[in-house]
Amino acid sequence: MSAPIGTYIYRAWGQRPPFYILIPSVVIAFAMVVPLFYLGLRAFQADPAMLRELVFRPRNLELLSNTLKLTFGVLFISTLMALPTAWLVTRTNIRYKKAITLLSVVPLAVPGYVMAYALLGLGGHYGIFAQLFGWQLPRINGYTGAVLALAFYTFPYLFLNLRSALLGLDRSLEESAQSLGYTPQQIFFKVLLPHLAPALMAGWLVIGLYVMGDFGAVALMRYDAFSYAIFTQYSGAFDRVYAAWLSLMLLALAGSFVIMETFVLKRKRLASVGSGIARSKAASKLGWKAIPAWVYLAIVFLCSSGLPLMILAYWLILAPPDLSFFLAVPATFLRSAMAAFPAAILAAGFALPVAYLLVRYPSRISTAIERSTYIGYALPPLTLALAMVFFSLNTAFFLYQTLALLIITWALASLALAMGPIRSALLQTRSNLEEASFSLGHGAVSTFWYVVFPRLNRGILASITLVFLFCMKELPITFLLAPTGYTTLAVTVFSRTSEGLMAEAAPFAAAIVIFSSLSVGMVLNRESKK
Repeated sequence: MSAPIGTYIYRAWGQRPPFYILIPSVVIAFAMVVPLFYLGLRAFQADPAMLRELVFRPRNLELLSNTLKLTFGVLFISTLMALPTAWLVTRTNIRYKKAITLLSVVPLAVPGYVMAYALLGLGGHYGIFAQLFGWQLPRINGYTGAVLALAFYTFPYLFLNLRSALLGLDRSLEESAQSLGYTPQQIFFKVLLPHLAPALMAGWLVIGLYVMGDFGAVALMRYDAFSYAIFTQYSGAFDRVYAAWLSLMLLALAGSFVIMETFVLKRKRLASVGSGIARSKAASKLGWKAIPAWVYLAIVFLCSSGLPLMILAYWLILAPPDLSFFLAVPATFLRSAMAAFPAAILAAGFALPVAYLLVRYPSRISTAIERSTYIGYALPPLTLALAMVFFSLNTAFFLYQTLALLIITWALASLALAMGPIRSALLQTRSNLEEASFSLGHGAVSTFWYVVFPRLNRGILASITLVFLFCMKELPITFLLAPTGYTTLAVTVFSRTSEGLMAEAAPFAAAIVIFSSLSVGMVLNRESKK
């Protein structure tokens, strides 16, 4: 006699998941797919003739070329910044390694649009050099400005991946190559680089997806990439069907990067074949090379951290705006927090049943539901926001231009962030505690509420914190979905900078940098405890 289907699908205590876990999880997975459905629905409203004209429009090729040039330009500059820095802190005897690591992560506290604000503040008639020294430098904008702003902000993602890979690499491989007569350059290119391929690809993928979906830095620099074109088409109400097609094209481009990474790494075998123990190797002595190494590090940190801090200090101290702008910061902060906090609670609430289903009832279905939570994080932000606009206009008109729509979209975009800490907390909670509760006569609901939930407090709190920080500095979704007149810190910085009001934007930009530093502190704190 064949076993019930449920036996093959769910394998936890021989039971199927309770309805209060399964139904919310399925609803959440459905909600993650809704934006894709409505984006496609809006795009295919065009008749066949218009469809051909939209898809094969020459401007699309120009936008594709510009977006790819921007992405590869950022990847090139960020690699030049991250790879030597990671090598110096892991393979040499350079001093103050902890301080160098800290300074390499600090730029994550300066969002791309704030970095663009800093670069724009250097040149022009009202730039810092013109005001202090009388040198009117050309304003950094366009392609160059967008590449630099995004590279200075995103290189820590690659640095962290490379540093982790170099610390975990068996140094006996380098010793073996050296004993075979390889020069240091040959060891680096023939031994180290191939083993760093997974870390490079992982870092490049994160940076590439971010760059393709970025709106703030690209718009401030007036660089015509996909994200900027999507916003102008939608906000100007020129052609919203065309905006939907641009969003689908950007989504396809982002998906191609994911597929490319999987294809490149699929056949690589980089693990050791033996069972020996990895041995540590003495750090390389820099000697006279320490001087150019410190010069290089000084340039990296001056560009990535020093530049925004210097520009903010100038506008806040030497050329401060009217006091009213400083007084407006607390109210704007609270306005941002009043939307970010509900979004964080909602994201954690969405993540809880999905994580519980995955950990306690593992199956193909639960895995598929869990993977659906990454759709919102993988979608370019403007694409997700535009899809939610189409959803509200076609199905839930009462949500259009409301704070509720912004909160829901933030929760969907950050659901993957919320999943991690809650899933980790569940994995650390022994299932036999629940079995003991059942044996004592407690039902499924009371067991979850009194036995499981108290042990998830730290994970839930971490999830809420991560999502809250994400929402506080998020720009593209906010700019497209926020109700008319509703301004957050990010929107205020962007709006005033785009109008050339650098001094007025400074207090709000400083607030974002200070608050975003909390997220950097969390990353370093978690690493120090490992």
